Amino acid sequence: MSDASADARRPQEFEKVLSGSDTSVASFETHTRSPVEKIQHFLHSNPAAVPLIVLVASLAAFGFIIGGKFFSAFSMTLILQQVAITGIIGAAQTLVILTAGIDLSVGAIMVLSSVVMGQFTFRYGLPPSLAVLCGFAVGALCGWINGALVAYMKLPPFIVTLGMWQIVLAANFLYSANETIRSQDIEAQAPLLQLFGQNFRIGNAVFTYGVVAMVLLVLFLWYVLNHTAWGRHVYAIGDDPDAAQLSGVRVNKVLISVYVLSGLICALGGWVLIGRIGSVSPTAGQFANIESITAVVIGGISLFGGRGSILGMLFGALIVGVFQLGLRLIGTDPQWTYLLIGMLIIIAVAVDQWIRKVAA
Repeated sequence: MSDASADARRPQEFEKVLSGSDTSVASFETHTRSPVEKIQHFLHSNPAAVPLIVLVASLAAFGFIIGGKFFSAFSMTLILQQVAITGIIGAAQTLVILTAGIDLSVGAIMVLSSVVMGQFTFRYGLPPSLAVLCGFAVGALCGWINGALVAYMKLPPFIVTLGMWQIVLAANFLYSANETIRSQDIEAQAPLLQLFGQNFRIGNAVFTYGVVAMVLLVLFLWYVLNHTAWGRHVYAIGDDPDAAQLSGVRVNKVLISVYVLSGLICALGGWVLIGRIGSVSPTAGQFANIESITAVVIGGISLFGGRGSILGMLFGALIVGVFQLGLRLIGTDPQWTYLLIGMLIIIAVAVDQWIRKVAA
């Protein structure tokens, strides 16, 4: 055997070091999860589960206290009618909050859109269908302004929408001269404006077209948010906008589209509002901002963005409706409703923080 062959078989210096190293295979098994940790992970992967559980528990509790009257078809559909506007405006709020923003102007945009629909019909004599389109255009314009200031000017969404709320609210009263268009006039000359207030029966259950619009809107947005690239981009921006930008997401364009869509949904809410109250009133929907945020928070959607389900928002709105109707049937002071809902908001945020520890 030649010297060259012997040198080739002789271990190199670095190989001598490796001969004494550990040769065991790395293991990535984690410790067995406790029952509490399993619940925590389940709730983290199913954000709509918590509000659904609370909704079922609330129905059971009030049903036990009040009796079978609470579970009548009329009572159940009455809850849906009461939360129709909250559910629609809550859908607009959900889109913004998923991007880690907040929109304090949704209620004002809703009312201004309804006022435009009414005033363009009765003051300028436009066909009701064209007036409705003008109302949607106003909602989209307000949303675009919000989105442009947030996306391109990098202003905080809270400040932008707080200012927009004041501006739109003032414009609403100035433009309408604080005048209400009566339901009798609308019914006689522009019944299209009251479309979503019309109802139909299925047995003893009474549904309005506003309820149908809310359900279809939520289902549509659930599909878009979970099964389209745009929806995944919305979640990505809310979770980490810088990472989304680096991965190729056009953050500014998506943000503007979110706020424009939110404005369009608010305009839809304005149309439903006319049907709900029968008239066009600049003072209607005063608490829509707070009610929408309440539905979102109780619905388990994180105020930090990037996590939550729009179905949870719907469950949150229904929880508020169940408490309002249940306490009213019991005959308690209405202030108890606000007290219990306030407690639910705090508990919902605490649960959200507890669930977020899984991802930390």
